[in-house]
Amino acid sequence: MPTTTLYSSAGEAIGEVELPDELFSAPINTAVLHQVVTAQLAGRHLGTHDTKKRGEVSGGGHKPYRQKGTGRARQGSIRSPQFEGGGVVFGPHPRSYAQRLPRQMKRLALCGALTAKLDDDAIRVIDGFGLEEPRTRDLLGVLGALGRADGRVLIVATGTDETLILSARNLPRVEVIRADSLNVVALLNADTVLIEQPALSKMEEVYA
Repeated sequence: MPTTTLYSSAGEAIGEVELPDELFSAPINTAVLHQVVTAQLAGRHLGTHDTKKRGEVSGGGHKPYRQKGTGRARQGSIRSPQFEGGGVVFGPHPRSYAQRLPRQMKRLALCGALTAKLDDDAIRVIDGFGLEEPRTRDLLGVLGALGRADGRVLIVATGTDETLILSARNLPRVEVIRADSLNVVALLNADTVLIEQPALSKMEEVYA
């Protein structure tokens, strides 16, 4: 079972903590990681883009000129696609970009991402932040004590911690996420994954 150092909010090493094998010693399948990331990013597309077909644009209710005798090509409506203001041929319409993936594939990718972060020495476990009230300066002090004030930081909290969320909301490179809501993109984007010690048991319960 892999182990890592347990830190206090002052940045001091106060012991070691064991990490679940299922989460931090999993195989790293690059192909599965790529597929899950692609599906997750695709799911963020709103899919609200829309163009009007010739039957949806206004005007064009009568034939623009007679069928024969003008020397021009016959036309039935000035709202045909070849005219300015006409309908769009094969244009985009509202659709869903969601890609359905098996639950086991998403879990394999998530565990592989956690293992990769541990191998890169990007995992830090803290016993608690000790924030009594929302204050960005105090959270920056904790990150600075851990030597992680620079770079993108993903904080894995045990549950919904309003004090922690409010303290981090003015920090564009810091993201707070619940232990039961982890996702592969957030993990891979982070330079440091900072996990509260109680969140480890919640992660093992949900994902192992």
